[in-house]
Amino acid sequence: MTDDQPAGPERSRGEMPFLDHLEELRWRLVKSLIAIGVGVGGGYALVTHYDVIAFLKRPINAYLPPGQKLLFTSPMEPFVIALKLSLAIGAVVALPVVLYQVWGFLRPALYQKERRVVVPALVAGVGLFVVGSAVGFYLVLPLTFKVLLGFSTESMQQMITADAYFSLTLAVVLIFGAVFEMPLLMFLLIYMRILSAAFLRRHHRTFFLVNAVASSILTPGDLVIMTLIVMVPVQLFYELAIVMAMILERRRARAEREQAGEASGVPAAGPA
Repeated sequence: MTDDQPAGPERSRGEMPFLDHLEELRWRLVKSLIAIGVGVGGGYALVTHYDVIAFLKRPINAYLPPGQKLLFTSPMEPFVIALKLSLAIGAVVALPVVLYQVWGFLRPALYQKERRVVVPALVAGVGLFVVGSAVGFYLVLPLTFKVLLGFSTESMQQMITADAYFSLTLAVVLIFGAVFEMPLLMFLLIYMRILSAAFLRRHHRTFFLVNAVASSILTPGDLVIMTLIVMVPVQLFYELAIVMAMILERRRARAEREQAGEASGVPAAGPA
């Protein structure tokens, strides 16, 4: 038995009957939904008892006339905004629990070597989401407002509603949180040999087209500026994935040469 193969108990647990797998999946889904529900409840309490809206309104404060507040045009609008914020907060708060349940379900099917990578990857995934959301809130939103509101003239009077503003804010924050997960996802696919540097280079143009279409669909409204703001980092992450794949493949090739040399008793040749 090699080091990559799990011990007997782990192997037997990974080969549990199909119905047992379904039962475990059901309970892990239930636990994930409970965590999301608790997160949403906590988010609603946070939104209704603290002025979270004042904090989220900061990116646009510099572009509003002195004393002007965000407007709402329907009696239901404040409640809908509070509900949207609660759902977003609940999803983010419950993310570690959901990832832990995913890890618990997949763990029996993974070898020890794969487990050593997955656990740090889950932690890194939460961190990358937080970093991406912060970039969207503190950098992308102010830049977006500066560019878009720069087209207004003295002949135009702005009327920014709360629903439009928070819909844009939540979309940007969540999209950039998801975008920053891409390097981690690409690394895992490369590490598990699902993707290779040759494959990524061969489909470079295809990914560029898919990126353009997906970015235009995911970004709120029909703003070309927002599409480009999302599209550029995604394309940069793809280029980074090619570099990661090349480095990892070279290391694997060198390790395999060394192992082959040790097995044959002949020192492995160094790089040309």
